[in-house]
Amino acid sequence: MQTVRESLRRVAQEARELYLNDSVPYLDQSPTPLELQRSWLCPNKPFIVRNAISHWPAVSKWTASYLREMVGKQLVSVAVTPNGYADAVHEGRFVMPEERRMPFADFLDIIERKRTASGVFYVQKQCSNLTEEFPQLLPDIDPHILWMSEALGKVPDAVNFWLGESAAVTSLHKDHYENLYCVVSGEKHFILLPPTDRPFIPYEFFQPATYKVNEDGSFDVIDVQNAEKVPWIPLDPLNPDLGLYPEYSHARPLHCTVRAGEMLYLPSLWFHHVQQSHGCIAVNFWYDMEYDIKYNYFQFLDAITKAMNTV
Repeated sequence: MQTVRESLRRVAQEARELYLNDSVPYLDQSPTPLELQRSWLCPNKPFIVRNAISHWPAVSKWTASYLREMVGKQLVSVAVTPNGYADAVHEGRFVMPEERRMPFADFLDIIERKRTASGVFYVQKQCSNLTEEFPQLLPDIDPHILWMSEALGKVPDAVNFWLGESAAVTSLHKDHYENLYCVVSGEKHFILLPPTDRPFIPYEFFQPATYKVNEDGSFDVIDVQNAEKVPWIPLDPLNPDLGLYPEYSHARPLHCTVRAGEMLYLPSLWFHHVQQSHGCIAVNFWYDMEYDIKYNYFQFLDAITKAMNTV
């Protein structure tokens, strides 16, 4: 079994040497669909485009006062947690946030610190919440990213709107999507790990639960009844417990910051952890991944890792 571990370490090392960069590259202009396919989609490599969305009206218009005027009365879904970690492992549970429906103006009051509230608040609902809950804002952005849509031959599955406090954190995970993170204001901080680092990233199964806010502002953790356990990553890359997860010492994470007007292309199956500046606004485009040889290779690597960890 030690020989298998050493082989997987060599595979990850060779992947870094053969095709990965030591840092996330910056592009001064958006790629053409052909450049995207050749240099980034097929090799499964991330990049950041400077001034990618500077032409969007949203970049100059989406102030708190404008958002309050346009969607202040709208009821929106807000994730509330005691610690900023939504959809994360906490005390042996996979804990999801309390999802609260509230007028967007009330949420902005919390973001602007005009009033206090217990917990950390984050507009982070997925499944195209921008089109579903904030349709008034759609004229201020492009409906899709043309070069990505042409390269893939499809439009996005979802367009998401994210706004929250600096304490809001997205725990380490991966998506089955080609991700485009467009930062409208503020900045987002990413820790990225390639799919070839899968052998070093621990997965465990956890009882699903949700946070519930009490009248006194305290939080309870309530188990979801009759639910299957959830596979999730218990490791925090900001403070990894190498005593508990020694294989993570062989991972080589990339760190990058995406600032206002910039866009990060995050390939499917890359692991990522996200932090943000207070009040950061981002629009996220999800394009469904192709279930091609890259996906099958990852499944094979995942299966080997699971088998190795059960012996």
